Amino acid sequence: MIKLYGIPNCDTVKKARRWLDNQHLPYEFIDYRQQPLSETQLHDALQELSATKLLNNRSTTFRQLSESEKSNLDDAKTLQLLMQYPTLIKRPLLHSSLGYMVGFSESSYQHLQEQLA
Repeated sequence: MIKLYGIPNCDTVKKARRWLDNQHLPYEFIDYRQQPLSETQLHDALQELSATKLLNNRSTTFRQLSESEKSNLDDAKTLQLLMQYPTLIKRPLLHSSLGYMVGFSESSYQHLQEQLA
């Protein structure tokens, strides 16, 4: 089962959901502001993707952080920030039996569909 994490009004999340719907791929959408990822899920995603791929450092939330919060971002500090501010997670975050993916591109989703078949 595919789980797609994001926020409903994000344009990239909308594109990903539209693509999954058009391909008739079953998935569960989870608004991570309402249903945050667990510490274990975030830890696993960080280990698989890295902080630089998972942390949305161009977001409004990131820009509003203090300089001390933004500095020296190791995995432990990034994990704490992602738990405290779920909107710092790049969108969408997709989880399947093959692991985690972040962002949306038609070619990467097509590749995922082929691997899941």
